[in-house]
Amino acid sequence: MYKIIDIHTHIYPEKISVKATKALSDFYRFIVNSKGTLDDLEKQCSKCFITGFLLLSVATNPHQVKTVNDFAAECVRASRSRGFEAYGFASMHQDFEDIGNEVERAVSMGLKGVKLHPDIQGVDVTDNRLYPLYEACSYLDIPVYFHSGDYRPEYRFSEPKKIAKVLSDFPKLRVSAAHLGGYKAWEEAEEYLAGNERVWFDTSSSLWSMTAEKADKIISKIGKERLMFGSDYPGEVIEDEIRRFSALSMSEREREKVFYENARVFLGVC
Repeated sequence: MYKIIDIHTHIYPEKISVKATKALSDFYRFIVNSKGTLDDLEKQCSKCFITGFLLLSVATNPHQVKTVNDFAAECVRASRSRGFEAYGFASMHQDFEDIGNEVERAVSMGLKGVKLHPDIQGVDVTDNRLYPLYEACSYLDIPVYFHSGDYRPEYRFSEPKKIAKVLSDFPKLRVSAAHLGGYKAWEEAEEYLAGNERVWFDTSSSLWSMTAEKADKIISKIGKERLMFGSDYPGEVIEDEIRRFSALSMSEREREKVFYENARVFLGVC
């Protein structure tokens, strides 16, 4: 039995979860397969014997930032009280007035990094409004978790080439480029991000769209050393993602690291 940390999950307050998952479904033009609540996430994790998870939140306007971060910290505390190895990342918005102080406040509440979803937030990762965030995260030595890549030309805010530019501008910054480095832009991830020791990757929202053989080929290029298992709950059912991941070609030791140990190194808790 493997220990597992699901490094890529999203939840919403119960009163808005139906609306939020519908908006997610409309944006990506796919069916959201889970409820998007903390209770449902914990039930799915318990069913799959998952040790813990990372909660990633997104503020769609600057007024939501503090509320979203408070919610993430509260959920982490609640899940930990029930025995889960739960972690959370703060959200940030490019138009928030006091980025540095809010990042410090988030860290003081126990949050381990910052999540950005540039496509939904409508901001290019190289936008100067985000540079105070990268400075703060570099100074505090916490990572930025990027939604990375897209196949639609109108959503190229976080393509791998642009993430590489951010890394060049901030030589102490650590990042995770989700979705094997670039959602349906995997060749670009191989070109611009593979081999960079400050870049981590996850398996979320990728394995369902390709064969295991193709996934193995991509992973051989980006490497397993900084690869983490992620389901992208609620977009996918966690059990299905574990099944897809288990079909990949890895040694038992590699699988142990991707399922659990790499996540703890990335989060700075090992």
